[in-house]
Amino acid sequence: MKIEALKKRLDRNRPMTSVTIRMPEDVIEDLKRVAPLLGFSGYQPLIRAYVGQGLRVDLERLESETVTALVNSLKRRGVSDAVIEEALGEVAHATSD
Repeated sequence: MKIEALKKRLDRNRPMTSVTIRMPEDVIEDLKRVAPLLGFSGYQPLIRAYVGQGLRVDLERLESETVTALVNSLKRRGVSDAVIEEALGEVAHATSD
């Protein structure tokens, strides 16, 4: 994830929207019980943390699959491994700045 995107994700004052989701009562009760044990002020922040955690995993996996597909496509078109590795190194360096 790029630094700017990460900074936006960490901003506690970013805009929020309300959503309604139906969940089993026992799940909500478990969330209410677990939230303070994990340091959350309530079950809703815990749900947001769970959703964010799962979303980050999926985004990373999807981005990784896209890069893999691109590399494979470049190889099929005759681009050398050395050129691909050099380009990936440049991208990795640019995203870490």
